[in-house]
Amino acid sequence: MRRLKVFGSLVRDSLDTITHGSKRYHLWMAFLTIVMLAGMYCYSIQLEHGLSVTGMTDRVSWGLYISNFTFLVGVAAAAVMLVMPTYVLKDIDFKQAVLIGEGLAVAALIMCLAFVIADMGGPSVLWHMLPGIGVFNFPNSMLTWDVLVLNGYLFLNITIPFYILFRHYQGKKSKKSVYVPGAILSVFWAVGIHLVTAFLYQGLQARPFWNNALLGPRFLASAFAAGPALIILVLAIIRTYTAFKIEDKTLKKIAMVVTVAAQINLIMLVSELFKEFYAPTHHSESAYYLFFGLKGKTALLPWIWTAITMNVVATVMLTFHKLRNNFRVLFFACFMLFVAIWIEKGFGLIVPGFIPGPYGKIAEYTPTGIEIGVTLGIWALGAFIFTILARTAIGIETGKLRYKKK
Repeated sequence: MRRLKVFGSLVRDSLDTITHGSKRYHLWMAFLTIVMLAGMYCYSIQLEHGLSVTGMTDRVSWGLYISNFTFLVGVAAAAVMLVMPTYVLKDIDFKQAVLIGEGLAVAALIMCLAFVIADMGGPSVLWHMLPGIGVFNFPNSMLTWDVLVLNGYLFLNITIPFYILFRHYQGKKSKKSVYVPGAILSVFWAVGIHLVTAFLYQGLQARPFWNNALLGPRFLASAFAAGPALIILVLAIIRTYTAFKIEDKTLKKIAMVVTVAAQINLIMLVSELFKEFYAPTHHSESAYYLFFGLKGKTALLPWIWTAITMNVVATVMLTFHKLRNNFRVLFFACFMLFVAIWIEKGFGLIVPGFIPGPYGKIAEYTPTGIEIGVTLGIWALGAFIFTILARTAIGIETGKLRYKKK
């Protein structure tokens, strides 16, 4: 009963915290609410008319939704780059940032699930994915593995921070014997969610663009570059506009992780380009379409070359210590890297896998306004959820939120 009282008090205090704030905070939440409502309206049109209102066809059946899903799995997995040094290696420099990283992982995973629901056409078909009710087809289907690892990782990233914050809310220290085993498990689980997602594509032998042994490792490298880059940007905003203290050395250590991952990601990109173009075969047509166009079809050219340019420039900027230690340069480089990898793992990965079709036909894909509206709505949902989680966590960690015994 006492724990229920404490939990009820935590919920009330949290609601009070997230509904009060500065004018800037209320404008931010109002903006996210408007974008979410616009996304819901676009989604209602999709529910009424079906996926025909999207740019997807029977030729290109995965588009903007699955592109964002794939990218956000990596963002969610990147929380492990803060969990491992904090809980496993006991590096106190990451301690203040780890709860923010895990909150970002929760928001990213919820967005992943929302994009899957949007891509399936609607929530009414989700029962097919329920074990024992639908056709789960475990363990043969990689999709069922993805369902398990994503929901399992979401559970870990909710329960571990909740336990720590629940104890701190009561003015108590969290017990390492309770949360450390879960934290260690989440390290391996984070790698698992991205590898399983990569295997979804890698196991499709009829799609040579994806059927690449390097796909899994490159997924991890790009995830550990883009995810921590976003965490750096979020931490910069938090320490600017809140009382939550984030040390410079914390940002610098995360920046080092981003730098190494970005360098590895570039090396793997060069390796893939060599494989595709040194001795090209008819299996290289997807890559030719992506990087140079095919039969006059060049829809993705400006996207991929913009992404590669931003990727290279950002990685070079991060490589030099003087530039990386300048926070303005660091934040700009992280922003460029985040956008570049979003393009690269989105349109640059998903769409070319379908082109050309089995009979050589090229059907280019362009997202419609409905898809873009739904996508922006889901991103706004993620930002809304993260803002609520971060505001509560910061209140507890700074001591503003504490359980008051009556």
